[in-house]
Amino acid sequence: MEQKSNKFFVYIILTVNNKLYCGYTNNISKRYHEHISGKGAKYTRANKPLKLVYIKEFKTKNEAMKEEYRIKNLTRKEKEQLIENYSN
Repeated sequence: MEQKSNKFFVYIILTVNNKLYCGYTNNISKRYHEHISGKGAKYTRANKPLKLVYIKEFKTKNEAMKEEYRIKNLTRKEKEQLIENYSN
């Protein structure tokens, strides 16, 4: 039986056609593999994932959902800056 994590993650995936997809989960590895296999989200079925470019951990689902909402409302340039700061 799979144990539920008490951590939550917000992530950004870069797709093969240079799009950015943001989501949240409590199991980052499982969720990314769902995206790769075409079972993660309608968006990533049409825009195949290339790699995870951003991950941030949260203690509660509510915090993660708020951050996902905030990121989804950023401009492309602001998202790229967020990813660049994460990478460095």
